[in-house]
Amino acid sequence: MAAESGILMASVFLPLLLSPLAYFIGKRKGVNIVAWFSFGILVISTILLIIPAITISKENPLYEESYIWSQFGNFGLKLDGLSSQFAITIYVLSAAIAIFSRDYMVRKIAGNFDNLRSSTFEKRDGDYYEEEKLTKNNFSSSNKEGQVETLYSIEPFSNKYINTQMGLYYALFLTFAMGMVGTVLATNLIEFYVFFELMLIPAFFLIALYGYSTRKRVSLMFFFWTHVGAVLLLLGLLAMGLFAGGFDFETIKANVSNIPSQWMTLIVFAVVIGIAVKLGVFILHIWIPHTYAESPTPISALIAGPMSGIGVYALLRIWIDLLSVSYSDYSIYINLWGVITMIYGGAMALMQDDIKKLLAYSSISHMGYIIFGLGSQSILGITGGTLMWIPHAIGETILFLMAGAIIMKTGTRSMSNLGGIARKMPYTATIAMIAILTLIGVPPTSGFMAEWILFNGALQTGIENMDSFRVVLFSLAIFSTILTSAYLLNMYRKIFFGKLLSQYEKLQDVNRYAIVPMVFITALTLFLGVYPDPMINPVIGYTEAIFSDTPDVSSLPIINDINTKGISSTIDLKKQNERFVVDNDYRYDVIYNVNVNNTNNLEIN
Repeated sequence: MAAESGILMASVFLPLLLSPLAYFIGKRKGVNIVAWFSFGILVISTILLIIPAITISKENPLYEESYIWSQFGNFGLKLDGLSSQFAITIYVLSAAIAIFSRDYMVRKIAGNFDNLRSSTFEKRDGDYYEEEKLTKNNFSSSNKEGQVETLYSIEPFSNKYINTQMGLYYALFLTFAMGMVGTVLATNLIEFYVFFELMLIPAFFLIALYGYSTRKRVSLMFFFWTHVGAVLLLLGLLAMGLFAGGFDFETIKANVSNIPSQWMTLIVFAVVIGIAVKLGVFILHIWIPHTYAESPTPISALIAGPMSGIGVYALLRIWIDLLSVSYSDYSIYINLWGVITMIYGGAMALMQDDIKKLLAYSSISHMGYIIFGLGSQSILGITGGTLMWIPHAIGETILFLMAGAIIMKTGTRSMSNLGGIARKMPYTATIAMIAILTLIGVPPTSGFMAEWILFNGALQTGIENMDSFRVVLFSLAIFSTILTSAYLLNMYRKIFFGKLLSQYEKLQDVNRYAIVPMVFITALTLFLGVYPDPMINPVIGYTEAIFSDTPDVSSLPIINDINTKGISSTIDLKKQNERFVVDNDYRYDVIYNVNVNNTNNLEIN
């Protein structure tokens, strides 16, 4: 349904337009007001997205706003079964992170303020860890390796500096969130690219201004890698638009056959590699461990959770949807790439002592799960790969916020300097365990259904096509789930179990600004685990629509009718078995009529 109400336009641009106001509110009114102001903007923007999203159905599969733009086509914003999942999740998680940022960033900025006068650095294991010398009102203690653990007490003369910095932080934060959602809702290749690049600018400054000791070097690394990927993507997008005769998504889809076959390979390569840099998959992941470790922890959560979805969405929308004619030719390579990424990320995570670096490699591994599903060449597998992003974003966000909570209370992110703190931080420990179960894929969390669908789809393709290579890849992917369980549970054991160190005897759990956002996101994963329909049904409908006329992609079973008296389903085996049948017009129909009220009486007709 096309509409000119401007509700999507308001949802996208409200955070951008009000970001300068956030800066001045923070500077003049203080931290609390700017934190709640930014949170309120993100909540309002989320509601503005949900209002049209609830109108989407089979009869009305999308909600779109389109405006005349330039010679590049129309400027449009579209909600459908795919974009609604990503856009709403991005705003919801961003709002939760905005509240968490209030307490964490005040402490972080207070340390930066004092370091303007004096700071020392200690080199450990090849990385520089900042040792912040604060005022005499601070509580601090030293662990056995000399790393300082600090609880900040803000002196009055630093309030002005902190308020100004928090205002700037939230202004950049809102712009970052706006760029992500704009990318997801775009209906034009040039518009998509503008939003894609726009979100990199505030991310760069958030890392450069508020990161840890090597923040300037890491911010440049982040910008270089992501910008190179974006430029490569742009070359592919321009080629698509020039050959198709326009840059609007609908124009591309209608005229994709006009793209010469010799150019299609180059375009797919440019698009997939450019997007893969954003995903941080194997070989193109170099920037991720450094960026996640040296960014301020709320920004690490924002990059690992919401921003990671941009790469997933781009791969789905631009390659699988707009260039679907090329999908079957390259899906096996994406499938293989996914398995390698899963195993590499999991193995590297097992070797980490730094919590944030472990979570960085965990994010890499879970991107492998996603592209493994997207390359499965089955509607079920592609749906599962798409759905895997939601539990990934939720689980990684929670665990990065957990890391932030631990850093705030102990001053360290080294697991070897922790242990036994579950008794002192019981709420954080409980929330972290639910996040771990989400990433492992244990019911009743949202990760279970997504992972179940993903692996079923991957196996379906291997069995139906009698493809031994895909079956081997499936087996290796199953093995990687053991790695996932191993590094996450080992991290939990090292942090929360074992002997409590003497310096943590008076340790207390974090305050409500940290706990409430984590509780909210945890409740979300449990809700979607118990009632997954809101995330499953729209994505299945979207994926089926893409491959409705593509026999190379394994389809879903056909369900005729479901009611309380019985279950009747029809499975069309023609496409699945036509390689064994000389007469392609022959049709196998199997009708199962199961009376659920009397399971002992089973009829098969």
